[in-house]
Amino acid sequence: MAEKNAEPLLPIELGAGKVRFARGMKAGSWVFATGVLAQDFKNGIAADVLAERAPHAGLPKREKEAQRIFENLDAVLRAAGTDCSNLVRTDQYYTTVKAVPPYQQTRRQFLSGRIPPSTSIAQQGLLLPGADMNIQALGIIPRPGFEVTHLKHEGLAGRPTSGYSPALTAGDFVFIPGITSLAIGDEPRRNGVAAAALMTEGAQWAGQPIKLETEFIITQRMVQSLALAGVTLADVVHAQVYLTDPEDYSAFNEAWTRHFANNPPTIDIIPCIPHGLAPYDGKIEINVLALKRGGAARRQVIDAGVPTAFRNQPQATTAGDLLFISGLMAFDGAGLAATAATDPCQPQFSSSPQNQGEFIIDNIERLCAAAGTSLANVVRVLQFHTDIREFYPVYQVWERKLGGLPVPFSALEVPAPLPVPGATVLIEAWAYAP
Repeated sequence: MAEKNAEPLLPIELGAGKVRFARGMKAGSWVFATGVLAQDFKNGIAADVLAERAPHAGLPKREKEAQRIFENLDAVLRAAGTDCSNLVRTDQYYTTVKAVPPYQQTRRQFLSGRIPPSTSIAQQGLLLPGADMNIQALGIIPRPGFEVTHLKHEGLAGRPTSGYSPALTAGDFVFIPGITSLAIGDEPRRNGVAAAALMTEGAQWAGQPIKLETEFIITQRMVQSLALAGVTLADVVHAQVYLTDPEDYSAFNEAWTRHFANNPPTIDIIPCIPHGLAPYDGKIEINVLALKRGGAARRQVIDAGVPTAFRNQPQATTAGDLLFISGLMAFDGAGLAATAATDPCQPQFSSSPQNQGEFIIDNIERLCAAAGTSLANVVRVLQFHTDIREFYPVYQVWERKLGGLPVPFSALEVPAPLPVPGATVLIEAWAYAP
């Protein structure tokens, strides 16, 4: 019989505010490590990583940072009774693209070439001063019928410096890496982007750039990666989308909806910094998770009456024993909820980020209840703030709602604006729903 409750792994209190952080979560056969930084859990980023008095006396700072991150990740995996060979997905956030090569070098060494589907995004800021990288990892505790299988395809594989698999399966679940418009092989290209994803050179109007790039990624990359596992677009249950230009929110969604009009996946649409993707001029990156048809794991749409900010964006979906919740803001169906906004006549008498957090986390709780689980079974929380200083007021909502249980969070600063005018907090949450 499946365990009914998720278990925090290596919980710890951080800082003077006694932030209760779950370094990992074990949920059935799943293991989550979220918000992994090169921290020592006492003073922020480890002193030997920063080496402020002699920064060039040893390895480069970012190589040391990546090493500490993988040491911290390894501790979580071992606490759950598994290891790095059973990773199925990693998501990386950086403060600069210069941090990517040293991270990837260390990852290749640590994972010995068995690199799961991966997404790498440069963002505006991380939670701790001095941090240049932050990762979220998902692994499994293997059992018969639920084991890691890396799928190979020469044309779709990550570049040798990245080395990740173009698709991976674990039981009925299919993991696909972050896909961009980066040209591969001998494809014609312009500044790294496949020419087929761009307007005709020199043309001022020949389609909308974001729609062209989205269409290219879906039809020329995503479909093929999914096919490696024998699944199609109709089997996608969750997606993350990163956009470098906030003016593209609705145009992207229009292009996306053309392919996912029926039974759409949950989706999180997140801004990132300009030139924050692998192709210098790329405008978008998409990663997806799919579910094989006919297996034991079933898919079910969850409706708790929670407003979402995009047309055709579902509130939540269960896939097997996991609940995926679309990225939520304090949106009441018309705009920023009045209870979440700052009162211009009394601006110091409330905290807008805390009120936004209250609105969002209440809705996450409603969706968990509708799926037959609870807030205590949330296993992964990604908080995207337009000002990272707003993290703590939102954390305090989690602390109160969870009665002091540790939170498996990652917090990042992203460029404004978010899709809902006035919103400064966006939260994506996954939960265990056996």
